[in-house]
Amino acid sequence: MQKKRILVAALNWGLGHATRCIPIIKALLKNDYEPVLASDGDALRLLKKEFPHIICLELPSYNIKYTEDPGNLKWKLLFDSPRILNVIKAEKKMTQGIIRDYQISGIISDNRWGVRNKQLKCVFITHQLQVLSGNTTYFSSKIQQKYIEKFDECWVPDLPGSKNLSGILGHLKTENSAIKYIGPLSRIEKRSLPIVYDYLIILSGPEPQRSFLEKRLLDAFKDTEHRILFIRGVFSVEEMSLKNTNINIRNHLYGAFLQQAMNSCKYVIARSGYTTIMDLYKIEAKAFFIPTPGQFEQEYLAERLEKLGIAPHCKQENFSLEKLEILEDFSGFSNFSFEHPFRDLFTLFQRE
Repeated sequence: MQKKRILVAALNWGLGHATRCIPIIKALLKNDYEPVLASDGDALRLLKKEFPHIICLELPSYNIKYTEDPGNLKWKLLFDSPRILNVIKAEKKMTQGIIRDYQISGIISDNRWGVRNKQLKCVFITHQLQVLSGNTTYFSSKIQQKYIEKFDECWVPDLPGSKNLSGILGHLKTENSAIKYIGPLSRIEKRSLPIVYDYLIILSGPEPQRSFLEKRLLDAFKDTEHRILFIRGVFSVEEMSLKNTNINIRNHLYGAFLQQAMNSCKYVIARSGYTTIMDLYKIEAKAFFIPTPGQFEQEYLAERLEKLGIAPHCKQENFSLEKLEILEDFSGFSNFSFEHPFRDLFTLFQRE
């Protein structure tokens, strides 16, 4: 008997959307579905690396790039919106072809608005029911909510109730039965391992801000005596090396290697992207956050976690080693072990 094929599509904006789809893809396999994966750019490369034996298809690229001046990001996205709308149309048309060619029975779309079809049960994954964009937050949130309504269900990778990770991003004042809180998604599991590194630095996100932070951190740590594992978050065959042998640099780490690194460090320094936060929650880590400049969501999450006493943060331009001295004053993450069983969630695809 042919297994039901579920199309899983991830947005290529940094690697977070693709990485948080990994536990969903594994759950589909475990529950006897056949996933077909789709994305573009680095996100697609990551999925191919993690699942070399699964069909991986290329979708049109949203090609969202950061501006060098963070203050201009919102206006650049506004200026780009006609082009992005055309990509969504192309994505929707391509999805129809994929459904026909690969006999797709259902769709799980992580923040790809055009990957849906009225004839199939379709799920939208997001932690952003509200999209923070400064003085245009009302409008950006309404646009997001309008697109979410076109899907049968919206899965929010967070905890329900007041003890949660996403705050106002993933929790609306009014209830909606189509919104399911499925618990934080992470490919990382907690393990008891000896501490090998004082700091694990994980870089992520689009250019040029990733490179700006990389330079700032390498300059700050160049003479350090701390043991550091520095994950650059780039797909490149050229390895970077430093004179300081205390700093071990890797372009990227996958699967079990990343899990081992995260479980064998004392502290993590990273962007306050939501996927990173879910990973750190899973292993109950202590972290220091440096939000991407101009990304309101990351700035909000970093400020909220500091106010809750979980993790400190600072602006990219203000980072110095002295900022790390307050890490011990914060609690770190606690894992409340909530998750919505995937078996129950997947029953959506059994309905006619």
